[in-house]
Amino acid sequence: MPVTRTQIITRGLANRCPNCGGRTLFKAGTLLELDRSCRDCGLKLEKDEGFFLGAMAINYGVTCVGLLTPVAALWYLGALSGKVAIGLVLGLGLIAPVALYRSSRSWQLMLYYYFLPQHLPANRRELSGLEDENV
Repeated sequence: MPVTRTQIITRGLANRCPNCGGRTLFKAGTLLELDRSCRDCGLKLEKDEGFFLGAMAINYGVTCVGLLTPVAALWYLGALSGKVAIGLVLGLGLIAPVALYRSSRSWQLMLYYYFLPQHLPANRRELSGLEDENV
């Protein structure tokens, strides 16, 4: 059964394997070390060297645009004092990237397979099965 784009998004947001839905993205006992492949289905998670630069960009974007910009806007509008705003920016700037590390890696996989679902092994088997029937 092929993996749909909706399943890819759901699995990406839940930090699961985009191919099988297994909870196997990170090595057991570690918080930040990604497995080379899914332990359930064998999907290669680290595509090429530098593949997860997109995850860094996602993490940066969520941290800056989603968290730090609202704090700056609240300070500018006078809702926050300068000291509180600086404290929030420093705290969020240090904590958010670490807290979002795992999710940003999963979101990178989600985006990759959302736009290229035919690269998932589950979808390749389905396509190869259809090709065999048409021969």
